[in-house]
Amino acid sequence: MTTKTDATTENDAQEKLERLNENVAKMDELTKRLVAAFGKKRAADPNLQAPGQDLYVKAAAAYMSEMMNNPSRIIEQQVNYWGKSLKHYVEAQQALAGGKLEPPEDTGPTDRRFKSDMWNTHPYFNFVKQQYLHSSAAISEAVDSLDHIEGAEKERVSFFARQIVDMMSPTNFLATNPDALEKAVETDGASLVRGLENLVHDIESNQGDVLVSLADENAFTVGENIATSDGAVVFRNRMFELIQYTPTTEKVHKTPLVIFPPWINKFYIMDLKPANSLIKWIVDQGYTLFIVSWVNPDASYADVGIDDYVDDGFLTAIDQVKEITGEAQVNAVGYCIAGTMLSMVLALMNKRKDKSIKSATFFTTLSDFEDPGEMGVFLNDDFVDGIERQVADQGYLHSFFMSRTFSYLRANDLVYGPAIRSYMMGEAPPAFDLLYWNGDSTNLPGRFVVEYLRNLCQDNKFAGGTIEILGETLSIKDVKHPVCSIACETDHIAAWKGCFTGVKQFGSKDKTFIVSQSGHVAGIINPPSKKKYGHYTNDGPMEDTETWFNEATFNEGSWWPRWENWLKKRSGAMIPARKPGKKSHPVLAKAPGTYVLPLPKD
Repeated sequence: MTTKTDATTENDAQEKLERLNENVAKMDELTKRLVAAFGKKRAADPNLQAPGQDLYVKAAAAYMSEMMNNPSRIIEQQVNYWGKSLKHYVEAQQALAGGKLEPPEDTGPTDRRFKSDMWNTHPYFNFVKQQYLHSSAAISEAVDSLDHIEGAEKERVSFFARQIVDMMSPTNFLATNPDALEKAVETDGASLVRGLENLVHDIESNQGDVLVSLADENAFTVGENIATSDGAVVFRNRMFELIQYTPTTEKVHKTPLVIFPPWINKFYIMDLKPANSLIKWIVDQGYTLFIVSWVNPDASYADVGIDDYVDDGFLTAIDQVKEITGEAQVNAVGYCIAGTMLSMVLALMNKRKDKSIKSATFFTTLSDFEDPGEMGVFLNDDFVDGIERQVADQGYLHSFFMSRTFSYLRANDLVYGPAIRSYMMGEAPPAFDLLYWNGDSTNLPGRFVVEYLRNLCQDNKFAGGTIEILGETLSIKDVKHPVCSIACETDHIAAWKGCFTGVKQFGSKDKTFIVSQSGHVAGIINPPSKKKYGHYTNDGPMEDTETWFNEATFNEGSWWPRWENWLKKRSGAMIPARKPGKKSHPVLAKAPGTYVLPLPKD
């Protein structure tokens, strides 16, 4: 006789089976979409996908040379690795043979990728984790011990070896990720369906390439709940829109301030929301603030180069700010790549005896590329040649390539971690404004990107005094203006030591250098109200990085008030606040303007 309990159990089992079959059918349909999406993959030069074969040849040759010249070291490394692996295997076998269904004591280093308890308590997952960590350490040791390859080449070998090691982490595969497996069982496969939906969406959105979505693209609308500071577009040309912000104080400093953001990303990183908006904070301190919103170029900008950004961008914007405010001078800020260009504009103005800029501030800016930091692994000819061929064919460098490059500088945080949550756990991307901005990147004109990479990043012509801009040969020593440079302690794009080296060579007598805690973005977007990251200062001479930092004073809290104290001394008397625009410069659009809006999907 069938009881009520038996019937309920049978119905539950039947419902679970039906849900599982439904999910399998959905996965079949999604797989067909996945194949179709991969079929639309954009044509890209092979060297944009990975380093050239010469890097692997050099690494292999260095390893072979090490084997020939120092075989004892290689044997020692191998025996050490084999010994750890064998010991690990025997311990696991002994535990299982003794009926002890738990792993041996884990005395290895902690790794936040393996935060699930099952990595430590389950014999299988613990064995997989420990063997991966042993292998990772062995590979790192082998690369570090290569004596027949040095400097930048060794850094590149180490970087790309780490990329391979990170990619092969067991957390990145469903069969060896306990969290993903548990989630799949709990949801009758629904988490895998959602994950596949997320994967298909990302591939369809990126023309057949995989670029994981870091944030919910529907959570924010530029100008509505992000980039909302009040202002107006008061000038527009082919290169940029000039935004003037509405004052929030009755009086403002006489000298206006104009910010040049990088055109590799959009300016609203400085205006995500009122609580952390650098733009709002500056306006609230009593400044007439302008910001340049660069155009997002397409193939029609193929011939736009450095000269165009300087002449039709920087110089034009400065002239327009002077005309609108009636002032003879402005203060200027350059962020990242725009800071590099601003330093060359200062040198150009000095050559031309143009006094339009009163002082300049640099955020995370390299002007000497002798040591470009971690970005240096992507500045060799294999990658740059690939970019040059790509832009020769397309006319511009699509934002996808730069987004992917920067992501792989922090692969576990910006690639594999988000991919696991999205594709294996089936989680929706978070509604996070910073990550939304990070994904809202821009294209680069073909001519410009080649000139920048060849002349500055590779040949370091500005620091060498041989760069030619608008008919003038410029040197880093030609920068004579009062300057304040803010670098970031853990910046992986513009290393603080590289920023220091550039400012040290400026011809300016008035130099202020500040190192903020944190990285390229968080170290700059660090409002005082958060009381989060501190900063280092040193009024002594800029001799060398180690001495400067060791003798620096650590200051709690944001660097913003310290910089504003520096800026106001160079910004003149207080005058009645200025409204955006004037008769000769009518309002063309409300801030944040039109150039900042997303382009239609390709």
